[in-house]
Amino acid sequence: MPTEPSIHAQKPRPSNNGNYMDRFAEIRGQSEALAAGLSAEDQQVQSMPDVSPTKWHLAHVTWFFETFVLKPHAPGYSEFDPDFNYLFNSYYEAVGPRHARPDRGLLTRPALDRVLAYRAHVDAAISEFVAAEDLTDEIAALLELGLHHEQQHQELILMDIKHVLSCNPLAPAYRRKEPAGVRDTHTLDWFDVPGGTYRIGHHAADADGDGPDSAEDGESAFAFDNEGPAHEALVGDFSIASRAVTNAEYREFIEDAGYARAEFWHADGWAVVREQNWTAPLYWQENADGSWDEFTFAGMCPIYPDAPVGHVSFYEAAAYAAWAGKRLPTEAEWEIAARRFGCANDSGSDANRLESGFLRPMPAGAARADRPSQMMGDVWEWTQSAYAPYPGFAAAAGAVGEYNGKFMVNQMVLRGASCATPPGHARVSYRNFFYPHQRWAFSGFRLADSVTA
Repeated sequence: MPTEPSIHAQKPRPSNNGNYMDRFAEIRGQSEALAAGLSAEDQQVQSMPDVSPTKWHLAHVTWFFETFVLKPHAPGYSEFDPDFNYLFNSYYEAVGPRHARPDRGLLTRPALDRVLAYRAHVDAAISEFVAAEDLTDEIAALLELGLHHEQQHQELILMDIKHVLSCNPLAPAYRRKEPAGVRDTHTLDWFDVPGGTYRIGHHAADADGDGPDSAEDGESAFAFDNEGPAHEALVGDFSIASRAVTNAEYREFIEDAGYARAEFWHADGWAVVREQNWTAPLYWQENADGSWDEFTFAGMCPIYPDAPVGHVSFYEAAAYAAWAGKRLPTEAEWEIAARRFGCANDSGSDANRLESGFLRPMPAGAARADRPSQMMGDVWEWTQSAYAPYPGFAAAAGAVGEYNGKFMVNQMVLRGASCATPPGHARVSYRNFFYPHQRWAFSGFRLADSVTA
């Protein structure tokens, strides 16, 4: 599964070293803040092979800076512990052998304190290196890449610890923050997009601004390699839903025996439903009176009926769409719509991401006449597009470039951002990807439809 969806970057715009270190400290601090409320025992557990312990995440992102920046480029750097090369490499074949992914929870040693000491050691070395060196474009790109890589793992820390805590019969809370009042959402509406040829993918030449993440029309100067090259996509006339599918709407699918009716499911999806005995989204629990609760970061809570449904697989999203007489958008359609209606610039109250602190999807509220809601927050949105290289894509040489291209098979693309996406890490060209059966990510969906004359 894509525990770190593509970590080779296009060259970022240069920034001065002082500004870089401010961002470095902020992002590195955010990772430790996410883990601060967890005990050492919490950070040790691996609840399934797809999940990695929090402690492992904190060490792995540090290993990235040590392996790709400090060891090859910082004169006189003193390696913290040679054994960490084996323990905290994820799957870089060119770097060497690694501890088996399903067994990361067995790494009771090193202890959490030693992992935190490792982080402090590498942070100090990066600070000294950046202060002393006139950074080349190559090193600046590696440093920038390391920060975005760490932000990916911040969302993974939350995905994974939510699953870990959900396995505890006490349903412990990670954080309790609820809105002052949970608003309703608007009646589903549709935005029409005329067919034609559109440019999609990361528009590096369009990125504008002074900082590494400043850009016009939501176009970040940074992008992972799988977001490009920008290219032309031909689409027919289509409509896209004004918001994501809600818990209440998805409950109608459940109550209409959606999980028991093979006609709505892909064959592989139907096999998973029967094998895993799925009857509802991950973390949902039906009560004796027919109401539903869900496990959240605040523990078990009643579902918000008007909030986007989350923690559903591609198979479930596609089955619901078939039941509703619609379909999922392609990733080209999703990006075209997001750009056309200016959704790339959604921020603050328009986008429920990590900085909101809720850590769960929220209702969209009143309809907007100018754009669809929730395209850049709340839940990652499944598309019907397989994860494949864009025309002209070529993986870079070396270990950093090996990661992305080899995963471009058998997975599906999600677009947008979620309630756990870190600040500055959402952009309209971002391509997330997971296997179609996986559902512990913050994943939901919106509907689309073809328009015929």
